[in-house]
This record gives sequence, structure tokens and C-alpha cells, in this order.
Amino acid sequence: MAIHLNMKKMKICLVSLTVSPDSADGEAKVVRSHFDYLRKRGYDVKLISGKWSTDLKHPDIIQFDLLRKRFLWVFHFNYQVIKFLRGQNFDIVHANSAKAAIPVLFSNRKKLITTIHDFTPFETQLTRFPFEKYLIKFIAYKSAIITTVSNTIRNKFKKFLPGIDLNKVLTIYNGIEERFKPYPRKSAELKRKLGLEGPIILYIGRITAYKGVDYIISAYHIVKKTNPKVNLVIGGTPDFLMEKQYQKWIKQHQDISFVGYISEEELPYYYSMADMFINYSFSSEGFGLTPLEALACGTPIICSSIKVYKEIFEDSALFIPPKNSKKLADSIIQLLSDKNLRDELIQNAQKVLSKYSWDAVINRLEKIYTLFNPN
Repeated sequence: MAIHLNMKKMKICLVSLTVSPDSADGEAKVVRSHFDYLRKRGYDVKLISGKWSTDLKHPDIIQFDLLRKRFLWVFHFNYQVIKFLRGQNFDIVHANSAKAAIPVLFSNRKKLITTIHDFTPFETQLTRFPFEKYLIKFIAYKSAIITTVSNTIRNKFKKFLPGIDLNKVLTIYNGIEERFKPYPRKSAELKRKLGLEGPIILYIGRITAYKGVDYIISAYHIVKKTNPKVNLVIGGTPDFLMEKQYQKWIKQHQDISFVGYISEEELPYYYSMADMFINYSFSSEGFGLTPLEALACGTPIICSSIKVYKEIFEDSALFIPPKNSKKLADSIIQLLSDKNLRDELIQNAQKVLSKYSWDAVINRLEKIYTLFNPN
């Protein structure tokens, strides 16, 4: 109770480039949950973000309109956040990424908390310019406390930022919303709406190079040779670099359901509809929120055997080496044909899911905020 009493005297500001449901990425969903659950406990919280498509019309979520021409939004967002923060007196300012931390530093904040979700710029070639690598290094050294979303990412600081003080790098896992649970009636309606018959393989997430969607498509076509009734549903939108490839897939693979953006309301129905969920990233994942949501909806999962997935999912997933369509196809066939295996994975998931309640997450966040501001 002492933590709650101290915290309620604090003014907290969360700063994020995106926030759900205006944006659908994992970071946007996590910061929105931090905001909502801190408010439920009675804390005075403001959330600052850009407005990308939807005005959330929430009095404590400040969405700044942005100039949407190339990189001009960066300067426009930073300017507006700096101006806002300089007119306020927050006890805690918590940036949801290194990019979101830039305006916080320039608003003359002496101490800063930053969440670093992953080391994508260090592990993938998404751009020829190394700006983000230098930015993460700069923000990490400037931050009083760094939070990460898994111990796997915390341990990577030793590799990518060897001079950092690991004592200030603290892990806070992401949480699962209670609305993620099986929806048998809604999922049956969705399956009829999509015109699908037979088993369903599902991928939902960003369509970007390192997510391994091309390997999922190849594995699906291998499986289809022995099980012609199997379906593949792909949800999510492509990044700039994958846009042309995504449009090519739509034209080439008429048998695949590319459903695009899926609303937060419909997400649990898609998970519940699927016979399995696949996340086949081969690099740079910080947590693995979508497969965890699928598990909560009673759907078994297949994941690539990268370290972070083994940390998060333990014995509740089938793990397959990345970039291997044949082995992925074999695992899909195995999971489709073995009900005992499916039941075992879902049973194992119950213990795993209990670790990721939002109550546990916010308890941990409170302790970190108290370390940051003990007065």
C-alpha cells in the first residue's frame, strides 16, 4: 500500500510516437495499457502521442497533429512535445522508445525513463543510415532508468552497448488484456464471413522483411499439397520497403486471405478462429505479443526458435529454426494431425499466461517508478 500512496502524489507523463487504437503496433498497445491500468489505480497520468489517423478524444491523451510530409513530422512532433513538457511539472516522464525520448531530453528534464523494446537497428538492415543505432546508444546512456520487455533484450545490452550500467536496465514484461479469450460463436461467424472451410493457419503482425512471412507462405503451399483444404490468413499491413512485395503476393497467391488491418475489437475473433498461429521472425523481436494473445484465445502457436520466444513461451509453443519452410511445413502438418499435442500446448499455456497479467506488470512498473522518484 505504501507504493500506491506515494505514487498517487506523483504526476506521470508517458510519451510515445504511437498509441492504440490510433496505431496497431505492439508498442502502441503496450503504452496504452500502461496508461489505462495506471489510471485504474487512481494515478494522475497524461499520455502524449502523435495523431496518425484517429482522434481518440480522451482528455488525458494529448495527440499532436503532425506534418505528414516525409520526415517533417519528426521535427513537428518533437517541437510540440518540448513545448508541452516545458509548461508542465511532471514527477515522472517515461518515453516509450528512443525516438520518443528525444523531445523529453530537450525539454530540460534532468532524469528520464526510457523503454527500449528491441535492437532492430542493430540486427536488421531496414535502412542504409545508422541514425537509429546512434540514437539508441545516446538515449540509453542519458536515461536514468531503462526498461525492456524481456530478459533476452536486457542481456543484449552487453553485446550492443557494453559500457552501459546493467543495474539501471530493468525488465518489465508486457501484459495480456482480459478480452483475449476464446470466442467460439464470434469466430465461427467470422469464418463464414471470410468464406473459409477447413483448418486455418493465421499470421497477424507487421509485414516486414524479418518477420518471415515469405517462409510462412512457402510452408503453407507445401502443406497444401497433402491437405488441400488448409487455409492461410495473413493480417497486418506492410512497411514501406515491403509494399511492392505485398502487392505481388496478393496477385500471385489468390488462395491466401490477405485481410489487411484488423481492428482491436476483431483481433480475439481472428485468434479464436485459427487452428494455429505462426510467428516466424528470424531477428530482432523484443517480446512476442501477438502469439501470446493467440494462446490466450486457446489457439496453439508455432514460433521460430529465437531466444526471446523460448523465454516468453517456455513449453507452450512448437519452436522451429528460422528460415526453413520445409521444417515449418512439417510442424504445421504435425500440429494439424495431433490433437493431443494441441491440447498439451494449450494446457501448458495456462501457467505461462499467468505470468503476464496486467496487475503483475503494473506492480513492477510502480516499483520502478518509486526507485526513480523515492520522494
